[in-house]
Amino acid sequence: MAAVLEREIFASQDRGALAKMVMTLLDHWKLSTEDQAALLGLAATNRAALSNYRSGKPIGTSRDQYERVGHLLGIHKNLRLLFPQNRDLAYSWMTTRNKAFDHRTPVEVVKEWGFAGLLMVRGYLDRARGV
Repeated sequence: MAAVLEREIFASQDRGALAKMVMTLLDHWKLSTEDQAALLGLAATNRAALSNYRSGKPIGTSRDQYERVGHLLGIHKNLRLLFPQNRDLAYSWMTTRNKAFDHRTPVEVVKEWGFAGLLMVRGYLDRARGV
């Protein structure tokens, strides 16, 4: 019984660390609250969840949220590897218009297409890195 409780606490701590990590990333990308919520699959009006995540409260346990966070962190990793000497470009890329996305920003693609848009952006960067 103690081992089960210990795993639940640890998992909660991991989800809290993930929440803080992804919120820091979204801050680096200088996204509006509405855009942050959209990338995380939340309602635009759900500022409470964003505030909770920022303070380290655990990210939800749904598969959708875990996968979104994973893809967002994967996008960040790709950008840092593609632009190792230009942190400003790596952080502004998500809000920069791109021919590959019909002159829309990657954030706009995710907002329009939802999870599929997130996969499109991640796939584009994976291909750019030759992954």
